[in-house]
Amino acid sequence: MTSLTRNLTRKQFHKSALAALAGASVLALAACSGATSPATSTGAAGGSTDAITVYNAQHDSLTQAWVDEFTKETGIKVTVRPGDDSELSNQIIAEGAKSPADVFLTENSPAMTQVENAGLFADINATIQKQVPAEYRPSTNKWTGIAARSTVFAYDKTKLSADQLPKSIMDLADPAWKGRWAASPSGADFQAIVSAMLELKGEEATASWLKSMKENSKAYKGNSTAMKAVNAGEVEGAIIYHYYWFGDQAKTGENSNNVALHYFKNEDPGAFVSISGGGVLASSQHQDSAQKFLEFVTGKAGQTILQTGGSFEYPVASGVAANEKLVPLADLQAPKIDPSELNSAKVTELMTQAGLL
Repeated sequence: MTSLTRNLTRKQFHKSALAALAGASVLALAACSGATSPATSTGAAGGSTDAITVYNAQHDSLTQAWVDEFTKETGIKVTVRPGDDSELSNQIIAEGAKSPADVFLTENSPAMTQVENAGLFADINATIQKQVPAEYRPSTNKWTGIAARSTVFAYDKTKLSADQLPKSIMDLADPAWKGRWAASPSGADFQAIVSAMLELKGEEATASWLKSMKENSKAYKGNSTAMKAVNAGEVEGAIIYHYYWFGDQAKTGENSNNVALHYFKNEDPGAFVSISGGGVLASSQHQDSAQKFLEFVTGKAGQTILQTGGSFEYPVASGVAANEKLVPLADLQAPKIDPSELNSAKVTELMTQAGLL
């Protein structure tokens, strides 16, 4: 090898080494910045693969089914952080603009309203608004309905006949029902039902009903536990959501075989249909991907997961019908309530005053 060749080879080596070092520095800086996924890369369907974080108070299995199909369709990865409605809404409010959450999903509306009132939601986009009928989202469009569940009176069909059932949920305040019915007052489900009563009947009537409830009812922890108590003959009936019965019937039926469901209808507070919510946090650094996730959930594919899955909740969007085993939403004759008007703070106050919390 000539002297000239050796010099050229050394120069080429140094040039390559400098380029490698520069590339390594860029990667190191990216790692230090905390980036978890390239913002401009594309997924299976050509969408951004920005990872998003979902604070999830919905059923774990339902949300996981949504997440799996969404990621398969878009390539966007989703991290799910579970909790209950009030736990996560309070956490989001405490975190404020620094919340790592991109999307919040709930089982009931009041937790969504709490976050909305704190000014922490971005508007849902036009595609979502088009997919979800107005009656299943708040008039403010700060979040959207993603599913629904109906209030029912689950009763012991071996002890009660149809003509012995309460005509209204308000009838359960009658002393004649003392010791005969149950509920889960500490749960977000029941508190959402009381929120509807407050909106429909006013504070005085609701406070009076809650006082009678304290005297008349038995408290259980969880809707499924209350239903089991009915099935076991401990009480004659319980206020729960419909899907607990359908879910148990789809398995062994061992906790519901003696139980039937009574739908109050007639726009009674006991016919309340609770809207499960989904919202995008205004502080999210991945607005496009977060909105796409809610577009998917409220789109035909996401709502079909509700229709065919084991949650037995109602689809509310994209024209997808309910599971054929369920009473159609239109037949429930539910009262019309703007979900953004449901007041969890006042309900907690009234239930505490009544000695139920």
